Amino acid sequence: MGAAIQKSDGGGRRRRGRRSSRPMAEINVTPFVDVMLVLLIIFMVAAPLLTVGVPVDLPKTAASALPGDQEEPLTVTMTADGRIQIQTSDTPRDQLVAKLRAIAAERESDKVFLRADGAIPYENVMQVMGALNAGGFSNVGLVTDTGGPSLDGSGQ
Repeated sequence: MGAAIQKSDGGGRRRRGRRSSRPMAEINVTPFVDVMLVLLIIFMVAAPLLTVGVPVDLPKTAASALPGDQEEPLTVTMTADGRIQIQTSDTPRDQLVAKLRAIAAERESDKVFLRADGAIPYENVMQVMGALNAGGFSNVGLVTDTGGPSLDGSGQ
């Protein structure tokens, strides 16, 4: 992209000797457009190749999408020895969905907090989350403690 020199004859008059020349003030954008189109094609081809998926064998549950709501949430606790408690009362696994449906019928909010011991397998937690959803609670919040490891490499 350079400027060209345009010779001027001074409005139709001819000068003898030195001719005056002035720089051309027009920019040639054709090379710029060519480069931009090539870059656009390169990015359009390369962008789908940059997305990487990690295959994970996720557990099967009856969960659906989670909307939000108000009111005091219900608390369900899963202990390390396999017990499930709704608020403070023990509940057998086979009666969990029935009790949750009865509670959901009396409440306005579908919000529930799930507290699960860290030693419980992920699949068991997901099964209880599916039971919560089947019982009428679709707004599930997982309760954790603070002070766990950060995954940014800072050590804490």
